[in-house]
Amino acid sequence: MPNRLGIASMSLGRPGIHSLPYKLRVAAQYGYTGIELFFDDLDHYARSHFSGNHISAAHAIAQLCASLHLTIICLQPFSFFEGLTDRTQTEFLLTEKLPKWFTLARILGTDMIQVPSNFAPENETTGDRDVIVGDLQRLADLGAKESPPFRFVYEALAWGTRVSLWDEAYEIVCKVDRTNFGICLDTFNLAGRVYADPGRADGMVVGAEEALRESLRKLRETVDVKKVFYVQVVDGERLERPLDEEHEFHVPGQPVRMNWSRNARLFAFEEERGGYLPIEETARAFFDTGFEGWVSLELFSRTLAEEGRGVVVEHARRGLESWKELVRRLQFVEAYPPVDFVVKEVVEEREVGLVQGRL
Repeated sequence: MPNRLGIASMSLGRPGIHSLPYKLRVAAQYGYTGIELFFDDLDHYARSHFSGNHISAAHAIAQLCASLHLTIICLQPFSFFEGLTDRTQTEFLLTEKLPKWFTLARILGTDMIQVPSNFAPENETTGDRDVIVGDLQRLADLGAKESPPFRFVYEALAWGTRVSLWDEAYEIVCKVDRTNFGICLDTFNLAGRVYADPGRADGMVVGAEEALRESLRKLRETVDVKKVFYVQVVDGERLERPLDEEHEFHVPGQPVRMNWSRNARLFAFEEERGGYLPIEETARAFFDTGFEGWVSLELFSRTLAEEGRGVVVEHARRGLESWKELVRRLQFVEAYPPVDFVVKEVVEEREVGLVQGRL
């Protein structure tokens, strides 16, 4: 499978401000062939058009994606799961929430559910690796029993409570030791943890260059490409001042890197907007493993909350431009869309079929 371009549904506009069908239509017209579908998008669409019926909403979105030749890469995020100290909550997630997600994912035509590393408060999680691995093994085993079976993709968030580094996540993936349980490698979460520190004036950890070099060396030498289910490529904005309690991005009780991520991600190679993470080096290490498959652009930004259809179009355009530059720099043998892809005129939102029951 050649490298193919995907984008997260949340990366084209905020749910409740920008409709999911319109975002999908624009994504298709800009050459994206894959969508990481955020449950928040599906949930808002269900509540606004189907009286909260997620199954009806999933059928409608599946039909629209099929008409647009869009593949749903995964449903995400199945969050706050592994290592909970409240074991009754663990059982609820496995016996109540997970079967519902299986139903939705099956309707949506995807076999993959994304699991971000837990970022619940320390008193709600355990650092015991045996507990974390055991929880994820149960998850994988339940997915394997489904017909057809489901896969799970684990991602280390840079602000994860117990797992915040890619190699910690990869070690867990290896210990889970299930063919349907793999890892997502993300340039932002990797470089945003070992290289960047938005809480410092220069935006970088002490010894950033050496830390990154060592991390990427380890990645190249240890990662089995069969365990990499997809990758994400985006950048982050260097802030003008440290993200402390006085910063407008600060949210009490949330980790600094989480506040930074929610407000200031950028598409790759947008240096003119303040991008500064070593995206080319990090992405190159991902592909040096031999990876071929979905390359998704998962961007969160304050700009996504702005109103107007132009927000969706602008983020789709920016993402496509970053993809073209990634292809140019890494010299992919095959890629879709081709770098000379020309965007057709974007349809008006009224043409998308937003009336309940029309999709």
